[in-house]
Amino acid sequence: MSGMPAGAGWHAMRSFRQDGSVAEHRLATGTLRRVAALGRPYRRQLLAFLLLIVVDALLVVATPLLLQRLVDRGVIPGDRAVVISLALAVVVVSLGQAALALAQRWLSARIGEGLIYDLRGAVFDHVQSQPLAFFTRSQTGSLVSRLNTDVIGAQQAFTSTLSGVVSNAVSLVAVAGTMLFLSWQVTLLALVLVPLFVLPARRVGRRLAALSRQSMQVGADLGNRMTERFNVAGALLVKLYGDPATESAQYRERAGRVRDIGVQTAMSSRVFFVGLTALASVATAMAYGVGGLLAIDGAISVGTLLALAALLGRLYGPITGLSNVQVDVMTALVSFERVFEVLDLTPGVRDRDGARDLPAGPLGVELDDVVFAYPDPAATTLASLAVETVPLDGPEHTAGGERPAEEPVLRGVSLRAEPGQVVALVGPSGAGKTTITSLVARLYDVTSGAVRIGGVDVRDVRQVDLHRRVGVVSQDAHLFHDSVRANLLYARPDADEPALWEALRAAQAEPVVRALPEGLDTVVGDRGHRLSGGEKQRIALARLLLMAPSVVVLDEATAHLDSESEAAVQRALDVALTGRTSVVIAHRLSTVRGADLICVVDGGRIVERGRHADLLARGGLYADLYRTQFADQGEQPVAG
Repeated sequence: MSGMPAGAGWHAMRSFRQDGSVAEHRLATGTLRRVAALGRPYRRQLLAFLLLIVVDALLVVATPLLLQRLVDRGVIPGDRAVVISLALAVVVVSLGQAALALAQRWLSARIGEGLIYDLRGAVFDHVQSQPLAFFTRSQTGSLVSRLNTDVIGAQQAFTSTLSGVVSNAVSLVAVAGTMLFLSWQVTLLALVLVPLFVLPARRVGRRLAALSRQSMQVGADLGNRMTERFNVAGALLVKLYGDPATESAQYRERAGRVRDIGVQTAMSSRVFFVGLTALASVATAMAYGVGGLLAIDGAISVGTLLALAALLGRLYGPITGLSNVQVDVMTALVSFERVFEVLDLTPGVRDRDGARDLPAGPLGVELDDVVFAYPDPAATTLASLAVETVPLDGPEHTAGGERPAEEPVLRGVSLRAEPGQVVALVGPSGAGKTTITSLVARLYDVTSGAVRIGGVDVRDVRQVDLHRRVGVVSQDAHLFHDSVRANLLYARPDADEPALWEALRAAQAEPVVRALPEGLDTVVGDRGHRLSGGEKQRIALARLLLMAPSVVVLDEATAHLDSESEAAVQRALDVALTGRTSVVIAHRLSTVRGADLICVVDGGRIVERGRHADLLARGGLYADLYRTQFADQGEQPVAG
């Protein structure tokens, strides 16, 4: 007989290597109540799970006691029938424990995976309901962590942590009680050695916790570097500007740190296991020594000695595990708390009670004295999810940098697009054009004033209907890493193949898709990088046409295209805009000469409005922008 069961040391070490400072964390009010509510749908399974754990823990003492009787009543007296019957009883107990282990695992999986499913679904749905401001100020990696690491950590409260605490507690009571009944002398000797197991475990555990934190930090840095270098845009930058030797050296330096931490972790763990095994062997030897003397004196039987030695190996594991139970429980509860933090975020843009659909038929667009300031970061995301700065290409970036949340970006903007009209927004960078289109699509809510579509305030419209009737194409059309077909069907899942080809034909994208190796089933790559900018824009327009919105919003859809691609996209736009109310941001003023109304935006205000020829004749900002743009291109401006 020797020391602890093989798994006991591993479970103890897993517990001790967790961050001990978590035990000092103060949980938010109501966390325990909410955790209990999550477990309520699984209460019958949890009850059965706990019952199996208790029975399994009590059976820990059954085999040693059977072996005691087998030796004392069968082997020593020479009673073959007793030996055979008790040996068969040991087999039955072992098979029973195996069956209990399988049943526990099945229930644990059912409960744990069910909780993961519930929590992931709830977090995903809630994150999806957040406004755009939430995503511009949150780190994607942190959001994914809430869906993965924290959710899994939370479910462990109902599985591994719960089973560990209950099993260890019942086992400790059963084993210690049985040992005291058999021999109080050997039991006291065993308990005297407990600090020699617990104290080294705590010390090594603190070192492993520190190493674990370092490993996660360095591993995250390494993973981030690979993600940046392996996506298409990053790989292209490395190919064009990077030095392979430098890239390799920097990667190897980070990988080397991961290697060194791994070696330190392995050696620290091994020292712990070797020390624990040695101590267990010493404890076993001492138990045999003291118990052997007691057996010689007739104070205990030989079978009792063997039973005590067997029970000793089942004593230290539960004690070591329970000595760090506060950290185990708090680690799981803190994971729950981090998940609840996300679920408690109130979406800044949400449907009002009684929200309705937009009226059928053509829709006009109206902005009525709109004032808008981007929301305070503290009100849109969590500090633990927030990025340090907003991306420079985001809608909140202006020519002078990110504006403070309280500073208005739009100041009293009013405009109207009648059904079927094309209204163009032009002006210098950072003037507020993209913000206007974001408000039309209700990616944000106005600070004051109103945005109406079809005469209805967008805040009174169900968002799902609004986004079905208002189609948006940005200057950097995003395609998922999926087939062309899947990217198109994202706008209209019930579309058949003829409808897909009709939309592609109208968007001037049919030749592009037919030339692809697998046609509609060709995977477009990360962010659509297998396609050119013009090809991506045309497929994005096909997606919009497939949705058949009543209102079209175009945010500089041709800004970064070459002349040939621009011409193709412009032909597609002529089809897309026909019969639809359109709000178009134009970088190239030549593309909006035929607009029904051109609004010149500057400093968050509409400073000029009219048709192309009228604005040129007025000689204001539009005329300056127009002349400057054509002078830069070496062309002569066209009056109308």
